[in-house]
Amino acid sequence: MKRIVLFIATNLAVVLVLSVAASLLGVNRFLTANGLQFGTLLAFAALMGFGGAFISLWMSKPIAKWSTGARVIERPQNELEHWLVNTVARFAHQANIPMPEVAIYDGEPNAFATGPSKSNALVAVSTGLLQMMDRREAEAVIAHEVAHVANGDMVTLTLIQGVVNTFVIFICRSVLAQRRSRTTRPWHCLHDHFHRLRDFVWHSGKHGRCLLLKTTRIQSRR
Repeated sequence: MKRIVLFIATNLAVVLVLSVAASLLGVNRFLTANGLQFGTLLAFAALMGFGGAFISLWMSKPIAKWSTGARVIERPQNELEHWLVNTVARFAHQANIPMPEVAIYDGEPNAFATGPSKSNALVAVSTGLLQMMDRREAEAVIAHEVAHVANGDMVTLTLIQGVVNTFVIFICRSVLAQRRSRTTRPWHCLHDHFHRLRDFVWHSGKHGRCLLLKTTRIQSRR
């Protein structure tokens, strides 16, 4: 928890520094000139960036189960599954965290941990890993995955993803606004030139008609 608070405080400090730097460098004036408010755009980018990241974290367990075809071991059916559940339970007890869900899936040697919180986590191990490694090696891999849950690494990575998403959205929106302003300016110039040409033709025609009328009157008097 302390690490998450420090991480959030650090990123808020980074955003504050960038806001001051943007104000000093004239980025605020540039965005305003293109119809964007710096603070509003930054808040929108943060909302979308962090919102998408935390939604992904919240959906991580069902998506992981669906994408890998993992089967949660609710009642161990053989000696291997009993060993797997007991090993995860032992490491979870040592790390002082609630017992995560334990799953097994068919695939290449691999293992992963996911979940939105320590109390709602999943540790999955592939059949390829259990077949290739001996029990001692597999225990080391499982301990590594349980450590991810105990350290809250999924939440930390989600916060990092939110920061990256925020800056990507902010930069992309700024670049799009700049390109849009460049593409619309020539049309505005063409529109102005068209109106000037139309006025010139109109006034020229008006003066020409007046001159023709005066010439006709002079010739009729002669």
